Order: sequence, then C-alpha cells, then structure tokens
Amino acid sequence: MRYAALMQKLILKNKKARFNYDVLDTFEAGIVLYGHEVKSLKNGGGNFTGAFVGLQEGEVWLKGFHIKLYEKSTLEVYNPERPRKLLLRKAEIQKLTSALSTRGITIIPLSYGLNRGKIKFEVGICRGKKKHDKREDLKKRDQNRRINAALKNYL
Repeated sequence: MRYAALMQKLILKNKKARFNYDVLDTFEAGIVLYGHEVKSLKNGGGNFTGAFVGLQEGEVWLKGFHIKLYEKSTLEVYNPERPRKLLLRKAEIQKLTSALSTRGITIIPLSYGLNRGKIKFEVGICRGKKKHDKREDLKKRDQNRRINAALKNYL
C-alpha cells in the first residue's frame, strides 16, 4: 500500500512538478511546524515555487517552501522559507539517499494535505523532463481535451 494514497484532504498541489518532472516514486511525510504555520497551511498559505527536499546528516529537510505568516499571528520576526524537517521512516530515508546518488534525480514536494488532522507532504523522487517530453505531454493533453469535447457533443 502506498503512503501517499492515505492523504485524506488535499489542500495544495505543486502543478509545475508533474509537468517539469517524471515522478518515479512518492512518499507521504510528516513535517515539523510551529502552530501559526499549521494554521496558515490549513488556510492554503503555502507556495511551492523553488521548493526542494534535501538530505543532511541522515535527516530529510524541506527547503525553499514559503509559508506566509498567519494573519492573526503576533510574531514580529519570522522567516517564511526556513528549512523544515520532514518525518519519514528509516527505510524511506535510505531509499531517498540511494536515489539521490544517481545522476539526474531530485526530490520534489508534490502536494500537501490533511491526514487525521495532521499536515502531510507528498514528496516524490523525480527525474527532469526534456523539452520534447514536455511538448509530447502538451499534445496528448490537447488530444484528450478534443476527444472529450467531441464525445460530450456527440452524447
């Protein structure tokens, strides 16, 4: 059973990730957050632009993910893009480290949502697409859109 399939409520999806990368494998990870960050994320206050997952000393970190300051927070000093620790099983961390050792592989956050009231991130082991692969995806999407429109008009 995949862990990523357990996410109950999707809040925000990284739309560019599946267009720019081939997703080879996915994992569901918990994250260490402050209370005001949780409230902000539940309101959709996250931004995936420039976000990636890195490994440091056997730990997995989410870097470059922007969480805007919660409106009702009284904080004066806040770093919205601070590195945040992701919580994964040891076997999953070993898979990520072995995957990163191969050339052209990166780990990208794909989405986040709620699972039993907790914020969970879906991270994926990804390989970057070439320009011609992206063009093929756009052609397939356009063909499917035309087929669906023709079927809709036919029925």
